[in-house]
Amino acid sequence: MKQVRPKKNLGQHFLTDLSIARRIADTVDACPDIPVLEVGPGMGVMTQYLVQKPRPLKVVEIDRESVAYLKDTLFRPTATTLTSEPPIIEGDFLQMDLTKVFDGQAFVLTGNYPYDISSQIFFKMLDNRDLIPCCTGMIQREVAQRMASAPGTKAYGILSVLTQAWYDVEYLFTVDETVFNPPPKVKSAVIRMTRNQVKHLDCDELLFKRVVKTVFNQRRKMLRVSLRQLLPTAEAMTMVQQSAFATLRPEQLTVAQFVELTNLVATALSQ
Repeated sequence: MKQVRPKKNLGQHFLTDLSIARRIADTVDACPDIPVLEVGPGMGVMTQYLVQKPRPLKVVEIDRESVAYLKDTLFRPTATTLTSEPPIIEGDFLQMDLTKVFDGQAFVLTGNYPYDISSQIFFKMLDNRDLIPCCTGMIQREVAQRMASAPGTKAYGILSVLTQAWYDVEYLFTVDETVFNPPPKVKSAVIRMTRNQVKHLDCDELLFKRVVKTVFNQRRKMLRVSLRQLLPTAEAMTMVQQSAFATLRPEQLTVAQFVELTNLVATALSQ
């Protein structure tokens, strides 16, 4: 069967280096003994190593040509021990009900994620964090740096705070653009996120997200300025202006401090 043609509208950049594919596949070993869901397997360069692991595996692919290729190659019943339908979910990961993938069982999420929707994938992961104790894979290096960055750095932002509230993030290694077909215009990176011990934030979690997004949308401004969108009255703003947060900028705050700030905003809103 002929190889799959990478499609620009799907953001497909097929990894061609088998040693890197194996290294990425092996990142799931940090969370052993639970199933694996791979997003966007393409022609199965990572899948061929994941399928060798003694654990359930499913892949989700939106590209019909890739689905047909996988069924005719890696998941052919005559080529493997498969005796039933191949473990391929044809569809859009962003539209899936993740509770149904492994009948409510927790799983590792992995993949060579399309650059243009990687942030959406991780926001979906956060919404399903109790199902996903570990997430690994390859993304654009800039996004990986943002997710793993610490407070006080230029890359620290919305994705950093929201992810690190629930996961420990590791930047594992950088991948050069020359090992893809077609080569992307940027470098890539492999990351691993492992669920931390936080079950609930000590604040209103929806308001926490609003606060984080609001202040980082004006990241160059002090919090006493950017929070005016959330605190429309002078009385409410006075509480912020009199706090230790007033002259800080969002990139200076840790996750714990954002929790404190959220509680301050909640109190101010209740006045």
